[in-house]
Amino acid sequence: MQSFIEFLYSRFLLSDGVSIDTRTITKDNLFFALKGPNFNANKYAEKALELGAAYSVVDEEEYVTNDRIILAENSEKALQDLAIFHRSRFKRPVFALTGSNGKTTTKELINLVLSKKYITHATPGNYNNHLGVPLTILHIHPQVEVAIIEMGANHVGEIAQLCSYANPTHGLITNIGQAHTETFGGIEGVLRGKSELFDHLRQTGGKAFINTDDFRLENMVKRFDDPVLFPPKDLELIEANPYIIIRLGDQEVTTNLVGRYNYGNIAAAVAVGREFGVSDNQILEAVVSYTPSNQRSQVIKKGTTIIINDCYNANPTSMKAALDNLESMTGKKAVILGEMKELQDAVDRHLDVGRWIKQAGFDQVILIGRHMIAAEQLLENVFWFETVEAARPYIGKCDFAGHTVLIKGSRSVGLQKVAEMVG
Repeated sequence: MQSFIEFLYSRFLLSDGVSIDTRTITKDNLFFALKGPNFNANKYAEKALELGAAYSVVDEEEYVTNDRIILAENSEKALQDLAIFHRSRFKRPVFALTGSNGKTTTKELINLVLSKKYITHATPGNYNNHLGVPLTILHIHPQVEVAIIEMGANHVGEIAQLCSYANPTHGLITNIGQAHTETFGGIEGVLRGKSELFDHLRQTGGKAFINTDDFRLENMVKRFDDPVLFPPKDLELIEANPYIIIRLGDQEVTTNLVGRYNYGNIAAAVAVGREFGVSDNQILEAVVSYTPSNQRSQVIKKGTTIIINDCYNANPTSMKAALDNLESMTGKKAVILGEMKELQDAVDRHLDVGRWIKQAGFDQVILIGRHMIAAEQLLENVFWFETVEAARPYIGKCDFAGHTVLIKGSRSVGLQKVAEMVG
């Protein structure tokens, strides 16, 4: 007798892609009606069909009004189970990556490198959670030769859950840093949560790629028989002022990436490329072709002003790396920093930011957000504002000509609007 998931998979095969949002439905999608604290998409099941969906999946019987609406016990679990079922039929490599910082950049670099030799499919944007990972898996088509899955988490147990969907054959942790320490329960919780990817690879005989520049990860080398270690010995960081220049073997190239912290992301992509048989020439071509976007170390030039727009997110580890990188650069320098969210000991961590700024001696300092007032107390010639909108009049009057301006903070602070204010 056919199981529910087999039945659902047969309808999935007759569909064209999966959607959980009626605003983005395209023709012949399979629509899953999800529920949350403030919404119930079951009521949009018929609307999805009107918009072109082939089928809708609901979990409330009253919304089953025709034979193209499928009743599941739980729509979200049906989506995840369908992804597991689809993944079980994909017999080629699945590369998973997680980490505190640099996940998306590393994923994009790995995808560009591997696509030099293979047909790849990678996580779009930051679809790296309990919904995004299943959606990514369900968009793997039969021609794909390598799938690249980004995994994010802010609690212990989440990476293990995502691994149960993706069943990765290869995996990489970019680094372990002070991100989401409030919800992970400290840095040891971060390590425990992120290393669930390596636990999965050990249990399934997968291939681990280990960043030996991170001492917490280097300690895991002994857990594996034949891990791939990076950075490669023949990869050298020449400079980052602002763009990273690297040398691989006897070849030197200038990338479109800024920040010494991105060297580790490049190193990961080089190691993965080599392990998958991509030539060094192709690897360098791919790395050089990558231009950051979406507020991730994105460089914007306005006259003589260089803006490093790195406001997609922030934690103490990435903030320190960004400030250190700016300090190492030549010329006048300014920082516009937003507070960091989801931290244990938030006041102490923002006091650290004040100490780092004081030591660096930047020419202009603007701080935004409630916790940033702790950093402000340690500094002179600094301007603090509670919100971006409160800072707008002052930023609009500032003269940043000839400066390199770093914009960085947690996403919820709303610093994405600041780059427009910097003239």
